[in-house]
Amino acid sequence: MIIIHHMEKKHNQIKIKNIDWKKWQFTEKAVLCFVINNDKILLIHKKRGLGKGKINAPGGRIEEGETPIKAAIRETQEEVLITPINPVKYAELNFIFTDGYSLYGEAYISKSHTGIPGETEEAKPFWQEIDKIPYDRMWEDDRLWLPHVLNGKKVKAYFIFEKDKMLDHNVEIVESF
Repeated sequence: MIIIHHMEKKHNQIKIKNIDWKKWQFTEKAVLCFVINNDKILLIHKKRGLGKGKINAPGGRIEEGETPIKAAIRETQEEVLITPINPVKYAELNFIFTDGYSLYGEAYISKSHTGIPGETEEAKPFWQEIDKIPYDRMWEDDRLWLPHVLNGKKVKAYFIFEKDKMLDHNVEIVESF
């Protein structure tokens, strides 16, 4: 395991290193599914819910009894009207928000899909060149872990946020999950 990033800010805030992540109970579990077509990646303008107004990948909460991979396929179908083929898990993402909300997420990559992306009430999709991803319009953590994933690395990452502001993080490249 290689630790890539770690930072701490104010001393009176929650710190990544002080949390027992194996025992942490997350409020929700969710997925992201990045669809790649040659040198382009399918991103969305998020129109509602967590991250409204930001650019992200299709994704959402895992439903009761649903596997993460099935959720990644379903959420992509619902949000952008395409079906990712054989998505592969590349990241485990752990988020704690200072307001008490917490989220465990898995990020998948699919290198093929069926259908044509279309806009829904939740998302407006667009193809973006991978080397021009607009990180400044995304969640602050994306620039820390997503480039590793796009380079074929598996990542475990931990983040603490106060609303949209990242307070602490730790990103690790791992061999497997």
